[in-house]
Amino acid sequence: MDSVVQSIVNTLSGKISKEFIVFLVSMIPLLELRGSILAAGFLDGMRFLPTYVAAVLGNMLPIPFILLFIEKIFAVMKKSKHLHKIPEVIEKKAMSKSEQIQKYGYLGLFLFVAIPLPGTGAWTGSLLAVLLGLNLKKSFLFVLLGVMTAGLIMSLLSFGILQAIF
Repeated sequence: MDSVVQSIVNTLSGKISKEFIVFLVSMIPLLELRGSILAAGFLDGMRFLPTYVAAVLGNMLPIPFILLFIEKIFAVMKKSKHLHKIPEVIEKKAMSKSEQIQKYGYLGLFLFVAIPLPGTGAWTGSLLAVLLGLNLKKSFLFVLLGVMTAGLIMSLLSFGILQAIF
């Protein structure tokens, strides 16, 4: 992930603001919030609050679209001769991580998104909320809270605030 983020930062640096780079990286699946805070580390002079705000806002921007439209998009893809396997693979991969959400509901969704581990995050959490038939408004709220928590955890670790405290 480091090399992908570094490449994006190198490509965009000097062309757009540092905050916008963080914002854009946080919207990319798989990179999401963790990648955007990593990107901030590659950008000289990024501070805690602008990084946190840009990362959270960027990571949350695609979420309403996922919650509202992913079923329709997957339905169209499943009818396509060339794309029909993609949604099946994505759904299978996501459902393999659904145990926590199935067991704990919205709290599980929050924890799934909040704990910044590979394979977890707002995109997968939102997809799982749809696949499990959870209420979309509640899901959005718990994904938002999870993203804010993950952003806080990653920012505190990345900016060395925890090291200064302990």
